[in-house]
Parts: sequence; structure tokens; C-alpha cells
Amino acid sequence: MINPMTLHKLQSQSVKLFDSGIASNETTPSEMTQSFGDFLKKALDGVGEQEKNVHKLTDQYLLGNVDLSQVMVASQQAELGLQLTSQVRNKVIEAYQEIMRMQI
Repeated sequence: MINPMTLHKLQSQSVKLFDSGIASNETTPSEMTQSFGDFLKKALDGVGEQEKNVHKLTDQYLLGNVDLSQVMVASQQAELGLQLTSQVRNKVIEAYQEIMRMQI
């Protein structure tokens, strides 16, 4: 399951992008691209942090400092985050391929 805090952060970031005028006609395409790129970078960094957390908890479990359930929950969160990332990547690739097939 995706961490509710991470999901809330992503939702609040997307609301901030919309409220800040990114979705309006006042912004240039380069500004929109940069904001979207920053949004994706933050999301990918979050997935990386989840993976690091799993490794840290696994090490702590091996030392006997944390419970197995904590390791399993963190592992499942990281796995779901990675699955979500790969699905988003697949959709972006599909969209790019569809755009490239369009005739001008």
C-alpha cells in the first residue's frame, strides 16, 4: 500500500501546480515542462527513499531492533510505489508513441 503521507504530498503538489497557474494560459510551454519535470523528479525521489527505508529496516531487523511486520509493511509500500512508477512510465511511453504516429 502506498504511504498515505506520500500520496497526500503528491496530491498537494499537483494542486499547487494547478493553483499556481501552471494549468492556465499564462504560462509558457517551457515553464509547464519544467514544473512537470520537477513533479516527476520529486515522485521518483520518493520511491527511492522508500527503497532506502526498506534496506535500513531490513538491516535493523537482522540486528533484532525492529519487528518483521514493520519490514513487511515498508517492503509492500516500496513495491507498490515501484509498480505505480512503472505504470506511469508505460503510459508516458504509450502517449509519446501515439504522438509520434500522428500525421501532420
